[in-house]
Amino acid sequence: MSTPEGSDVILERMMALHPKIIDLTLDRVWALLAALDHPEQKLPPVIHIAGTNGKGSTQAMIRAGLEAAGHKVHAYTSPHLARFHERIRLAGDLISEAHLTEVLDDCYAANDGASITYFEITTCAALLAFARTPADYTLLEVGLGGRLDATNVIDQPALTIITPVSMDHEGYLGDTLARIAGEKAGILKRGVPCIVGPQHDAAMEVIEARAARLGAPLFAHGQHWHVGEEHGRLVYQDESGLLDLPLPNLPGQHQIENAGIALAALRHLKPAEAAFDGAVTNAFWPARMQHLKGTVLNDLVPQADLWLDGGHNPAAGEALAAHLQTLPERPTYLVCGMLNTKDVRGYLRPLAQVADHLSAISIPGEMNTLSAGDTAKAARDVGMTADEAESVDAALRRIAETRPQARVLICGSLYLAGHVLRQIG
Repeated sequence: MSTPEGSDVILERMMALHPKIIDLTLDRVWALLAALDHPEQKLPPVIHIAGTNGKGSTQAMIRAGLEAAGHKVHAYTSPHLARFHERIRLAGDLISEAHLTEVLDDCYAANDGASITYFEITTCAALLAFARTPADYTLLEVGLGGRLDATNVIDQPALTIITPVSMDHEGYLGDTLARIAGEKAGILKRGVPCIVGPQHDAAMEVIEARAARLGAPLFAHGQHWHVGEEHGRLVYQDESGLLDLPLPNLPGQHQIENAGIALAALRHLKPAEAAFDGAVTNAFWPARMQHLKGTVLNDLVPQADLWLDGGHNPAAGEALAAHLQTLPERPTYLVCGMLNTKDVRGYLRPLAQVADHLSAISIPGEMNTLSAGDTAKAARDVGMTADEAESVDAALRRIAETRPQARVLICGSLYLAGHVLRQIG
């Protein structure tokens, strides 16, 4: 029997294999997959998902829909929040410690000490686990970009999906929306249909051009399908007809758009009718406007309305601000920690219109955290009042003293969200 530390030890060992210079390439992944006898060729039908925002939520809704229709679904996502096991879901269940240790060990041995990134070798481990476990579908979420992402090794997926593209990871993907969209569109495959979420014109032009070169049929928001809210219901329409469904249980206007992408994907896959209702009512995705009522952190602010969100780029800030404006009026306080690689002012600018105050913190244990002082300065630069706190707990205690009935949102980074989720167990 594997010890609870088994996978952690192997994952730590894998970190040492990282190449000295980051060069985005699939060569290392292809070499390891060949040594593993090509598990990527032995998967259930694959739905491959790229985009800047909404990948995880969209994947969660597709999975909820397929499972509501009785299907067994593999799912791969990154990064994890509290435990690595969250990245790999086998036929509906999180991978067990014993199974994770086994596939990590097999990948480490097959790689034989060669240079490879942590994401590349752990993605190969996920593919190996999927190949060894029967299921009906495999949902693969891109880690970074698409064209050279370690997940982009499936020759003939059943379906590809591109969620909204916006500016993020410019150092790796390019400094214009068109260049970033070109990297995302790298998952398109010849003749394979692609569901496209709402896009800026500059991104859509790139996606359409690549699809035309590959003969990949596009099913695009605003052209082939439409989604919106009417009278407190979600209404989706395409050439097959209209779906009148409950609003998504994942909160926020942006989740209506994500639900539209998921429903368009399900229409293509043609599962049983239960899939459509299940997609919007059964999905759960942590740290996407997750209510923390009843947790140990809520005990620090017992009269507050406490939320957690892991969005971290300007588009996420806009979506978050739009959602906060729909909530009942209440003083809104942010507890915010961000990475030094992000567009902090771009993220905070829309939130400045809805937040009364920001408490800045450094993300515990994160080497690339932006300092609390720099986050507070960025908040002041966009018009917020801001102070610094030593920790999430300290920030919440201060809010409990000054505005005990505030709406409190812990936000700014998935790494901060992971810290909070580990804290609340």
